[in-house]
Amino acid sequence: MSELISLAELTEEDRKYVFDKYKIIEPYINNQGTLKEIAQRNTIPRRTLSSWVNKYKEYGLVGLFRQVRRDKGAARKIDKLTIEFIEALYLQHPNTSSSNIHKLVSDHCKNSDLYSPSYRAVCKIISNIPDDLLCLKQKGTKAYKQKYDLLHIRNCNRPNEIWQADHVLMDIEILNHRTILQRPWLTIIMDDYSHAICGYDLSFLSPSATKTSLSLRQAIWRKKDAKWIIHGVPETLYTDHGSDFTSKHIEQVSIDLKIKLIFSEIGTPRGRGKIERFFRTLNQKLVSYIKLQQSLQKACETFTLKQLDKFVYDFIINHNNNTGEKKLAPQDQWQSNGFLPQILNSLDQLDLLLLTEVRSRKVLRDGIHFQGLRYMDIVLAEYIGEHITIRYNPSNITSVRVFHNNKFLCQAVCADLATESIGIKEIQSARNKRRRNLRKKLLERRSLIDSVIAASRQDLPSYNHEEEKVIKPIKIRKLKLYKNE
Repeated sequence: MSELISLAELTEEDRKYVFDKYKIIEPYINNQGTLKEIAQRNTIPRRTLSSWVNKYKEYGLVGLFRQVRRDKGAARKIDKLTIEFIEALYLQHPNTSSSNIHKLVSDHCKNSDLYSPSYRAVCKIISNIPDDLLCLKQKGTKAYKQKYDLLHIRNCNRPNEIWQADHVLMDIEILNHRTILQRPWLTIIMDDYSHAICGYDLSFLSPSATKTSLSLRQAIWRKKDAKWIIHGVPETLYTDHGSDFTSKHIEQVSIDLKIKLIFSEIGTPRGRGKIERFFRTLNQKLVSYIKLQQSLQKACETFTLKQLDKFVYDFIINHNNNTGEKKLAPQDQWQSNGFLPQILNSLDQLDLLLLTEVRSRKVLRDGIHFQGLRYMDIVLAEYIGEHITIRYNPSNITSVRVFHNNKFLCQAVCADLATESIGIKEIQSARNKRRRNLRKKLLERRSLIDSVIAASRQDLPSYNHEEEKVIKPIKIRKLKLYKNE
């Protein structure tokens, strides 16, 4: 008999099968009946029952199971090295026919004095090559990892335990500050437990540490809108391995706020299906609707970033407060069970998450000059002549935050922009437009001068060079002299 399979290896169906067989021979084993009586009662041959009894006495309950050879399907007469040689030939040359592989193997076995397998045996060995080995060889490491690698799914037990962050290039073209059609980037931060959106940033800026910082700043701080209550400092931030997430700036901020950074494996961003699903829903329900409106109204030229931002904001609010297929809306699930988020005492603690680089300026008597604008605050009166650093939000430069010796001083405001919300791109666009208009005027003036000069040349009397008489010089002949004279 081949090596027995242990009872632990049997399925529930197999265990029921051997137990039923045991119940049939149990009266004979307990001396409560003969095999003849059992055979007549169950219409089973006496010889079969005798075999069951012997197997039970020798191997126990597992002896009643119909044993299967552990090497079933394997070529038992073929050397292990020959089997590996056949597998290697097929893996290296998958397009080679089985008959050609059989010929090569036969020649190899004859030269090595090994048992030569038949054509059918070679085909059987090829068909028994494991699927994972075939996938790794033919489709590569990435496909193998996606199909066979053990997947670790991070489960959350409470809100703000894990936040996910990712970027997407939206499938829609809108007007940028240069009045050119361009696709904007959307950054989303999602709470893994409730699927609620914590913060976002929509701009033409490519994914960067600065863009991520603005999204985190909005996600962590309390919102002004009562319909959007998601806030607080997360315990963990789970992102891909992009340079915008692995930057030193984000790492330092995370350490300061005690946020644990977790990155997905390079090239295989797993476990972020929730935020990818949100991007697909956004594209299907919002972007496709906007593009349909544009095609019907032909309003593509007038669609701007502010208009799209309003659509995205409303979509996020609706997502956070919509139950959908769930019992609770994402925002309701986030605040369920009396959850209290970890919050910061002031917005100044989040200033390191702003998008800007540090800019050095000198406090003048009329305030701080930046980007052609003037910023003023009463606190600056004590720091005239001092060098300070400022930080600002590129999407709204109506005010800047002022620091002196790494300490926050004040928030200086530009009086000209106090009642508006204007970004630095808009300021630069206005300057560029003004410069283009001036250059256009210069070109118009230059063309006017050129036309005046051309007209004045036409009024002058013409000079006919053909009628000019050319006075030829008179040749003076010399007197000839002879030797005799």
